[in-house]
Amino acid sequence: MELKKIKPKKIYEEVAEILYEKIRAGELKPGDRLDSVEQLAEQLQVSRSAIREALSALKAMGLIEIKQGSGTFVKSIQANQLDFPLSTAMLTNKQDVSHLLEIRKIIEVGAAASAAMHRTEENLQAMMQILDEMKRVQGDGELGEKVDFQFHSAISTASQNPLLATLLDQVSGLMIETMRETRRLWLFSKKTTSEKLYDEHMQIFLAIKHQNEELAKQTMASHLSNVEKVLMQYFERTESIN
Repeated sequence: MELKKIKPKKIYEEVAEILYEKIRAGELKPGDRLDSVEQLAEQLQVSRSAIREALSALKAMGLIEIKQGSGTFVKSIQANQLDFPLSTAMLTNKQDVSHLLEIRKIIEVGAAASAAMHRTEENLQAMMQILDEMKRVQGDGELGEKVDFQFHSAISTASQNPLLATLLDQVSGLMIETMRETRRLWLFSKKTTSEKLYDEHMQIFLAIKHQNEELAKQTMASHLSNVEKVLMQYFERTESIN
């Protein structure tokens, strides 16, 4: 009989489960405002980063909404969403990440092409601002991951398809936890640098700006393939060590 190894839960996973259960039990209702990151960290006696990661996981599940300057609120959700396993928002193994990257390729390559067709000047300005920020925060892992996510989200917005934007936001949201832990592997890889990562995003932007659908698809597919290579190499090294 083969049994899977039991992996110890990370602190942010435990925090996420506590909040998840409060939402599931109705102790936290739609529209309720969660305590601040600082307050939650003090109440649960954990670090602020653990709280932020837990909130990112819950946001990826569509259970909460984080409004800049206002706070974090419980969203109005369907009953079947509460049966959505929390673990799916915390992808930590090679097969799950591979499957998720495949989904991202299917969706984001098409999103890039659609953005090339329908983008507005306002969309281009928003993407350029994000790229400027991406260049400015090179070397800062946490901020870099956040800006990276914003760029991909801006592309879906530029498609002018609200359903696509929502779908991509949900799928990309699942990548936040994995990106936070593995993005640095890209930056410290012998073959890649933060400049290369920035350049790949810029190439995607330029294809969209020039309304070149085919090039937009090619540059997005190439970028996601490179990300996949780095992540898969990481898992292979980890498996060989274990």
